[in-house]
Amino acid sequence: MKAIEIVKPGEMQIVDRDMPQVGNEDILLKIKYVGFCGSDLSTYLGKNPLVQYPRIPGHEISAIIQEVGEDAPAKFKAGQKVTVVPYTNCGQCSSCKQKRFNACRYNETLGVQRDGAMAEYIAVPWQKVLVDEELTDVQLGLVEPMTVGFHAIDNAEVTDIDTVMVFGCGMIGSGAIVRAHLRGATVIAVDIDDQKLQVAKTLGATHLINSMKQNLHDELVKITDDNGPTVVVEAAGSPITYRSAIEEVGFAGRVVCIGYAKEDVAFPTKLWVQKELQIFGSRNANPSDFEAVIKYLKTSQLDSQLLISKTVQPTEAPQAMKQWSEAPGEILKILVEF
Repeated sequence: MKAIEIVKPGEMQIVDRDMPQVGNEDILLKIKYVGFCGSDLSTYLGKNPLVQYPRIPGHEISAIIQEVGEDAPAKFKAGQKVTVVPYTNCGQCSSCKQKRFNACRYNETLGVQRDGAMAEYIAVPWQKVLVDEELTDVQLGLVEPMTVGFHAIDNAEVTDIDTVMVFGCGMIGSGAIVRAHLRGATVIAVDIDDQKLQVAKTLGATHLINSMKQNLHDELVKITDDNGPTVVVEAAGSPITYRSAIEEVGFAGRVVCIGYAKEDVAFPTKLWVQKELQIFGSRNANPSDFEAVIKYLKTSQLDSQLLISKTVQPTEAPQAMKQWSEAPGEILKILVEF
């Protein structure tokens, strides 16, 4: 079968791989679409310390069941449309014992610690397969990246009395904007790209701030009557936005950190204490987040194409990744169609 492989930093190519072996509890999937994630970009750039090369990327999956292992439940049938929960969990670490499987100490994510889904076929345990016949093939490929933002909002326990500021309006930030809006919060979207900000407005953001063109603090003073947002979601992964999150969140506020900053960040620790902040890490997503995103995509009037910058064939993927690496701020989502 054909697969897309990152051979080493800066080099991606199409390769031939053997068909995956299907265990008794596995399901063989024929891939329809796979999205490029920020972690795939980091792997391509050689900045992902969790990756060994060569690596097949991809964990944002839309697929069709091709074959069902003999010990998988009878509800799974060939031809069903599915997406996949791409994380593993050991069931024994302290996180798993608290049923926070998304933060398993020994997690291995498809395309990161193990080969991913950018191939014609992939075999996965049946427990990780989510069947949904109502969503389109394209929508199924958008489920996983949106769940990460949904999970961040769940961590912060956002309600309708909150004002939520989201740094970074890529796919993860978009998921956070949608979830906060669904919970009735006032949403402030912050990015340096006007096109992404317009998408954020469509998704439910009430206020838009281009931090390259506007003074962030001054705008927040006007929007929040100088109180600051009650919740800040850091989905940009920049030392600048990490520091701004602490500085701009209101007293007794919550800060949710999703993005991986590429370097250590120094914080004014007195603000942690004076503001009595709650600071959360947020990693991956739980099954309930997948359910929530699937429900949203079914019931909303969202035009999914708003979230997709381009769709490419496998042979075009190396060039598409190269272009993304050269202008990461201009791309929202690239889908590869198999």
